[in-house]
Amino acid sequence: MTPLQYAQAACDTMMRRYAAADLPPKGHFHYHQGVFLSGMNETYRLCGNEAYIDYIKAWIDAVFDADGHIRVYVHGDLDDIQPGILLFPVYDRTRDPYYLKCLESVVAQVRDIPENAEGGFWHKTDLKDQMWLDGLYMAGPFCAEYAQRFGDAALARKVVHQAQLMEQKTRDARTGLMYHAWDGARQEPWADPKTGRSAEFWGRAMGWVPVALLDDLDFIGPDVPGRDDLARIATDLLRALCRYQSEDGRWYQVVDKGGQPGNWLENSCSCLYVAGLCKAIRKGYLDASYAANAKRGYEGVVRSLEWRGEDLLIGHVCIGTGVGDYRHYCERPVSVNDLHGVGAFLLLCTQMQRLLDMGL
Repeated sequence: MTPLQYAQAACDTMMRRYAAADLPPKGHFHYHQGVFLSGMNETYRLCGNEAYIDYIKAWIDAVFDADGHIRVYVHGDLDDIQPGILLFPVYDRTRDPYYLKCLESVVAQVRDIPENAEGGFWHKTDLKDQMWLDGLYMAGPFCAEYAQRFGDAALARKVVHQAQLMEQKTRDARTGLMYHAWDGARQEPWADPKTGRSAEFWGRAMGWVPVALLDDLDFIGPDVPGRDDLARIATDLLRALCRYQSEDGRWYQVVDKGGQPGNWLENSCSCLYVAGLCKAIRKGYLDASYAANAKRGYEGVVRSLEWRGEDLLIGHVCIGTGVGDYRHYCERPVSVNDLHGVGAFLLLCTQMQRLLDMGL
């Protein structure tokens, strides 16, 4: 099977399981649905199956009211901004001004995200001064595309600033990896009292970074100060991650501690890293020699898949996770076909298909 055929099988599996409006957490405008449907949109862009964009639209229609207001969400939380990215393809397809109203509801959240003294977004409104790597994906691509479409130069600069701050706060000089989170107040049990950094390099958190920054670059023009930092941060991290790739081809839940007791190979981070590698190579940000790492990662994920009749099963995926120590990450439950995992898998497959279509 081709990567695109795997992506279609995953989309079809999930559509048989859930009506669009029932995607969990049902009714909540949340990144769980957002990442899955973003992957479905990438699949639609490659194969043109109208059922996929219709499904995305059906979910959007279920989570906004008739006036274009989000029904259920936490205002200003980054996790509840990310699905706004889906409004762009739905509007482009329908040209219905209703979806512009919906867009403005999401942008109103962006204006109200709490910020620390340096202008960094709090990850959640109740997590004072905390920045998590995940946040780059939750707000960056939506803000970058909105900024380009509506000429908001200040918002484009803010996207770049978030990435610059995140690197400054979380990057480890020795490994080149990035810690899961940073606490500006140094009050959380997981925060180093001197640096504010968390203790471990968690797989999926780092996966969001190159995926987000490379998407940002599609919309942030060369006139935006610091734009080149986005490509550098993404590719520096991808190169560092390749040094920790396992013999299997996938990466471990705690990336730098492969083989240690309790650690395990995790599919969602592996999917996101490969998606990032493929796009960075295609866009010319990363040398084509890294295609070998991408293909090994892809093959490792594919070997782990299972089938139940027509349904494709994507397992070995960590459920949603807060910040913690080594044991915390290793003991997190795993899931099969949760939206994190399927969404990451769709991004992997569509980026790998595009890479292969280039002859690499």
